[in-house]
Amino acid sequence: MPPKTGWQMADSFRRMMSRSGRMVMMGDRSFGKGTFARVLLIALLALSLLALTPTLGWAADGPTRGSVTNLPLPRFVSLKSDKANVRRGPSLSHRIDWVFVRRGYPLEVIAEYGHWRRVRDLEGATGWLHYSLISGVRTALVIDENVDLYSRPDPSSRLNAQAEKNVILRLQECNVSWCKVTAGGQKGWVLKSGLWGVRPDEILE
Repeated sequence: MPPKTGWQMADSFRRMMSRSGRMVMMGDRSFGKGTFARVLLIALLALSLLALTPTLGWAADGPTRGSVTNLPLPRFVSLKSDKANVRRGPSLSHRIDWVFVRRGYPLEVIAEYGHWRRVRDLEGATGWLHYSLISGVRTALVIDENVDLYSRPDPSSRLNAQAEKNVILRLQECNVSWCKVTAGGQKGWVLKSGLWGVRPDEILE
C-alpha cells in the first residue's frame, strides 16, 4: 500500500523528504571553478525577481489581487496533477527544485506572473507552478493526529468517522469554526483548527 504522503523516488537526483507531499531535488552540491559564476547568476536572478514585485502582486500591507487573474492573493487552491514540477522561477527555463506527487494537495497561491503561480505549502516552502497544474477545488490537509467527522457542526452530535494526520479532505463549506468535508466515501463536519488549507476567518458556502 503506498504511503499517504505520496512520495516517489528516482535515480537521477538525491532527494530530501518532507511531510508536505513533495520531493526536494538536492542535485550536486560540490563546488568547482564555476561556483562564483553560478552564485553571481543566482544573485542577478534574485534582483530581477525583486524588480518584478509590483507585477507579481505582492503587497506589504496584506491581501491584494493578482494582476493576471484578479483573484485574491494569497488564496488556497489544490494540486490538479499527481506530478507537478515546482520551479525556481516563472518559466520552463528555471531549475526544478522539487516535485509535488500528491493530487489534491492544498497549496497557497501567493503571486502570479503570466501562466505561472508562485505557491506555498504547509511547511512554508515556495516555488513556481504552471497554472494548468492547479485547481480551484478546495481541499484541506489534516494536521492534527486525528480529526473527528461529526454529523453536524457540534461535538455532541453523532460521530461519523475519523481522519488521520496527512489525509486530504475535500471542503464543501466552512463557517467560522467548522468545515463540512468529504473523503473516501465519508462525510461530516470537522473543526477547522485541525486543518491546513483554509484560513481561520474564511467562510465557504
